[in-house]
Amino acid sequence: MDTSMTTTCFTRPAFTSRVVPVIVLTDPAHAVPLAHALLEGGVDVMEITLRSDAALAAIEAVAKAVPQMHTGAGTVTRVAEVQQVIDAGATFALSPGCTDALVDAVKAANLPFIPGVMTPGEVMHRREQGFGLMKLFPAQQAGGLGMLKALGAPLPDVQFCPTGGVSPDNLKDFLKLPNVAMAGGSWLTPADALARGDWALITRLAREATALANDL
Repeated sequence: MDTSMTTTCFTRPAFTSRVVPVIVLTDPAHAVPLAHALLEGGVDVMEITLRSDAALAAIEAVAKAVPQMHTGAGTVTRVAEVQQVIDAGATFALSPGCTDALVDAVKAANLPFIPGVMTPGEVMHRREQGFGLMKLFPAQQAGGLGMLKALGAPLPDVQFCPTGGVSPDNLKDFLKLPNVAMAGGSWLTPADALARGDWALITRLAREATALANDL
């Protein structure tokens, strides 16, 4: 079925997890077992970042083999990358920041997109363009919990996915805020666990994060 008429760049991705693992993969062979490990832990979303040469192949592998996983492309910073991640099978994309050219590209492609913002002016700009869900990045350097609380007063209609500095120690504090839809973090997929294929550890980390998110 062609969903291009109903899905737009403003469409919120359909995953249910409130924790978004931010993933750097150097070996695409790890992608599918990682997806299964996360799903077993209750996490139905992956942000596979374009920070390695393996990223597009990893996205493609998960999109083909694990269709129940919502596979997003992270660190999308250039217009040319929009079509590349679509061709690989990503169902949505995220950026650490945003440009108007990038917005034009995702709008033309009808690719659900979570633009990165750091200041009130950037939030207002993206809201004017039609976005209601944004990635606060880097969240800790941008002011963390205090910044999100401050943004919530004048801009209550905007939801955020804070990423950068989120950990198991503060995850619940972030998710309790009314303007936080979900939070992103890299602790669910540690590089050493990926390197040795310790999928049981990743399932445990995902399960623990899911339990924290559900205990609100």
